[in-house]
Amino acid sequence: MHLKIITHEKVVFDEDVDEIYTKTTDGEIGILKKHVPVMAALDIGVTKTIKNNESKYFTTMGGVLQFKDDNAIILTTTAERGDEIDITRAKEAMKRAQARLADKEAEIDAKRAEAALARAMARLKATLNS
Repeated sequence: MHLKIITHEKVVFDEDVDEIYTKTTDGEIGILKKHVPVMAALDIGVTKTIKNNESKYFTTMGGVLQFKDDNAIILTTTAERGDEIDITRAKEAMKRAQARLADKEAEIDAKRAEAALARAMARLKATLNS
């Protein structure tokens, strides 16, 4: 089957794969060849592909997954290959988000801080597996 991961700026991934695993807003989903057609909203998380027993990891920051006739497309605002993520920068972003959420006196937008934390954690999870 074929998978394309596309952002507004570029095609991040465009290859044949044997398996796809990703995080939807309803939970995690796995797709193998000849899977029934599916369309799902994606959550902030990690998308894993497997081809010939080799895994690749990508952050997918929301978006949509469409699968039909052994063709999968992920349209997302941001996607990064796990092996290209700056680990130090992701750790710093996670610490900043955690500090904003922990500071009870600060007037913060909690939803923005939670989303920033989720993005940083997804980036770190993608790098750990790459």
